[in-house]
Amino acid sequence: MRHLIVCLLVVLVSISIPAHSASPKKNGDIEKIVKEISAKRIEATIRKLVSFETRNSLSDTASDTKGVGAARRWIKSEMERCNAENGGRMKVEFDEHLAPVSARIAVPTPIINVVATLPGEQAESRDRIYLVSGHYDSMRSTPIDPDGFAPGANDDASGTAAVIEMACVMSKYKFNATLVFMTVAGEEQGLLGSTFFAKAAKAKGMNIAGMITNDIVGNTKGSDGKVVRDRVRLFAEGIPPLKEMPDEWVALIRTGGENDSPARQLARHIKASAERYVPKMKVDLIYRRDRYLRGGDHFPFLDAGYAAVRMTEPNEDFHHQHQNVRVENGVQFGDLPEFVDFAYTADVARVNAAALASLAIGPAAPQEVLMENMRLENNTTFRWNANAEPNVTGYRVVWRETTAPFWQKFEDIGNVTRTTVYGVSKDNVVFGLQAIDKDGNASVTTYPRPFRP
Repeated sequence: MRHLIVCLLVVLVSISIPAHSASPKKNGDIEKIVKEISAKRIEATIRKLVSFETRNSLSDTASDTKGVGAARRWIKSEMERCNAENGGRMKVEFDEHLAPVSARIAVPTPIINVVATLPGEQAESRDRIYLVSGHYDSMRSTPIDPDGFAPGANDDASGTAAVIEMACVMSKYKFNATLVFMTVAGEEQGLLGSTFFAKAAKAKGMNIAGMITNDIVGNTKGSDGKVVRDRVRLFAEGIPPLKEMPDEWVALIRTGGENDSPARQLARHIKASAERYVPKMKVDLIYRRDRYLRGGDHFPFLDAGYAAVRMTEPNEDFHHQHQNVRVENGVQFGDLPEFVDFAYTADVARVNAAALASLAIGPAAPQEVLMENMRLENNTTFRWNANAEPNVTGYRVVWRETTAPFWQKFEDIGNVTRTTVYGVSKDNVVFGLQAIDKDGNASVTTYPRPFRP
């Protein structure tokens, strides 16, 4: 009898603790990565990118000191320098495509991304990819001006510098999954570099399990004068605007999973991981694709069916974005380095690095997660495919009220592929399933589909 009471207490505890309290102890390598991110190096990178005068995708490609060609060659050389210092495990290369004539391109123009790939160390996880990007091109008040001064310090030398810094720091360390650090061209011409890459990745069947773009992550003083430097916005799309709705999206909508798209599951994981390792920064989830009238390099990845999100500062000053450098009525316009908070940019890089490292160290999200829907009952039963990773030791069922944004309760189970949560009805809550490895690292959550044979 006493043994039964103890077992009941264990079960009650397991289903009443908020899910975020189930986090494992901090990973030492991730703590080191966060500490090694340098605001001084990020400042130096931003100032170097500004020194090219313009990085417009239509600008000079022959000069060694001015234009988009000089900028991309410098970025590649910087990635290669870091790679050589850190053991040479990254593959650094140009990803080149020819953009046809369009409203923002007068003649066919090469669009060249700089891509650094750090292969995963675990055979079962190496094809699982997490990608982080910033765009290195810049623009003035018009995107078709190839020659005018377009410093682009915040938009988006800040995101580019964060990506370069992450590549240089994180390439010292080993991860189970593969990390890709990409600086993108042609963003201001219509998301060209990211579109070319995402379409090619889809055609090749690349398993991009998560993508983060960093665009405008350097300013802390808004146009109203208010300074906010302890938060970053993370935009995560819900239901995509699809012309034809695949069966999995229909099932998601019919079961009240509008807030449980792959992008939002990724965003929840990023927020939890980042705030654990960078507690002074709060990640504000914004449940939409992006800001009004704006777009980012995560769009093509979302359109290709990948989970993708955007990070950007919380308090923008539009005087310093997409503006010719000038003074009008005593107001300075232009995207100049003096308006970038380098320490804040470094903190955003730390948020990214902590999240990416947690994703790449942890297991893959469970696949083919089904919620049995065969009878009327107040219990809930799941089945799924076992993870391939040898270090996965079990799974965790998580749930929350249908109106809650984050997981509230959980129940850890063993290394099985079917389980029942007793006394919790699928009619009343939203469920998810995570894989757990031997160190307690949790995967991104998978939303279950209803199953009725």
